[in-house]
Formats: sequence, C-alpha cells, structure tokens
Amino acid sequence: MKNKLTAAFLATLMMIGLSACNTVQGVGEDMEAAGSAINKKAEETKGY
Repeated sequence: MKNKLTAAFLATLMMIGLSACNTVQGVGEDMEAAGSAINKKAEETKGY
C-alpha cells in the first residue's frame, strides 16, 4: 500500500514538473529568468 501511494505521489510530481516546463529549452528559459530576477534584486539591495 505504501509503495503504491509513493509511486502515485512521485508520478503526480513528475506530471506537474513536465507541464510546467514542456521542453529542455523551457527549463533553460525558466532558469535564466530566475537568475535574472536574483541578479536584479541583488543590484537593488547592494547599497553602493
């Protein structure tokens, strides 16, 4: 029972992940956007 529940949970997580980023290019674009946002926030809070 526990193994079936774990497998169902992992399958659901994989489906969510795949729907969020349909392609490898999509993953790259998401990572680039996240990096840009972090860089922008760091520049705003640098203070000098």
